[in-house]
Amino acid sequence: MLSLFRRLMPREERFFDLFARHADCVVRGAEALRGMLEGGTAVQQHFPAVLAAEDEADAVTREVVQAVRRTFVTPFDRGDIQALIGRMDDTVDQMKKTAKAVVFFEMAEFDEDYRRMGDQVLRAARLLREAVPLLARISANAGQIGVVCEAIRAVEGEADDIHDAGVTALFRNAAPDQVLRFIAAREVLDLLEKTVDRFDDAANEIETIVVEHV
Repeated sequence: MLSLFRRLMPREERFFDLFARHADCVVRGAEALRGMLEGGTAVQQHFPAVLAAEDEADAVTREVVQAVRRTFVTPFDRGDIQALIGRMDDTVDQMKKTAKAVVFFEMAEFDEDYRRMGDQVLRAARLLREAVPLLARISANAGQIGVVCEAIRAVEGEADDIHDAGVTALFRNAAPDQVLRFIAAREVLDLLEKTVDRFDDAANEIETIVVEHV
């Protein structure tokens, strides 16, 4: 009886607006991080925007958690809602960690592999923003959601290849007296890869929701 009553009650559609707002924050963070990788004065120019995007994303995440607590009928399982916003927030959290590492290590010059990794982060962010609104009509959009999630997975695979090639190049070009610079450069490259990995985690969460509700 309770399950029937829940189905008849109007659903709280505000969650989808919050997901969309968060996805916008993720894209802004990715754009700013990519801007930092142009090097030079662009590092300090775009760094504050990464931090601002992460702060706003955190605020949206808190709104989602509060909405879950006070809403009787949610569009899908409460645990899935919290898991999804958590995975989405992980992406921009990882961007912040990457940006802070760039500043901490005082990096101002980046090889093409870094910019290519930044491109992958931005591609994944835009794909995530494309996928999230489709959840408002899961059954009707299940196929398209799968296509977008597979595209995110492809981006992650390409990023792995770029990362591996970048690490090899760093090792080959490292001078014996620049060990610390090699460690710093490797760390930032690793953090960029982890950022793309977080998008793969978000895509997996979206697909889990689709499987459970279609």
